[in-house]
Amino acid sequence: MLDNVRIILIGTSHPGNIGSAARAMKTMGLSNLVLVDPECEIDGKSVALSAGAGDVLKNHKRFDTLDEAIADCGLVIGASARPRTLDWPMLDPREMGVKAVVEGEKHPIALVFGRENSGLTNDELQKCHFHVFIPANPEYSSLNLAMAVQTLSYEIRMAFLSSNAYPEQVEEYPLADEIEGMFKHLEQTLIDTRFIVPAHPGLVMTKLRRFFNRARPEVVELRMWRGVFSSIQKSLISAQKVENNDNNENNK
Repeated sequence: MLDNVRIILIGTSHPGNIGSAARAMKTMGLSNLVLVDPECEIDGKSVALSAGAGDVLKNHKRFDTLDEAIADCGLVIGASARPRTLDWPMLDPREMGVKAVVEGEKHPIALVFGRENSGLTNDELQKCHFHVFIPANPEYSSLNLAMAVQTLSYEIRMAFLSSNAYPEQVEEYPLADEIEGMFKHLEQTLIDTRFIVPAHPGLVMTKLRRFFNRARPEVVELRMWRGVFSSIQKSLISAQKVENNDNNENNK
């Protein structure tokens, strides 16, 4: 199951942090390190600070975008330390560990960490099913990247060691690229019905993303929604054809 856990670092700017994160991962039995659009290269400092986790560094994968990194993941959790104006489904680290272990038996899962100085963007956080927040001392909540990776990796390992206490059967959830496909289909449907005006879209899709991520549709439910959108689009096409025919008759 631990092989299905993917630690994703976005826009990392210090090579030493990559090495320290690799060390934190390996101590907890995790090995899948993914770098998204890093601002630095793995170097001697990375290897030194990995302290024996050079294999994790060597086998890392690199992507240009978060979408590519999570395309085959069934569960995506973003680590967020900043309050957001738009609420999102939240997990504490212990809840995150349990959910990761249960779902990691069936499909890849991703734990996403942002840039050292600014974290994850709102767009990146909206691609996550859940956010996880480490409840550090509010008077001194300064956790560096490796500390955050270590803390959350530890919770995954502890949940894994206690996995006999959790049910083996889990629901089948769509992968991240399937979720994105649904959102694109939904947005196009709302444009076709003129509910969304492309020039002034507002926060409609952001709020709908929050709604669907909170509801967490299963594969069957997602396919049902895609069917609903297709049905609406077909009805619009039929109505347009009828309107065109009536206009043609009136012009004769």
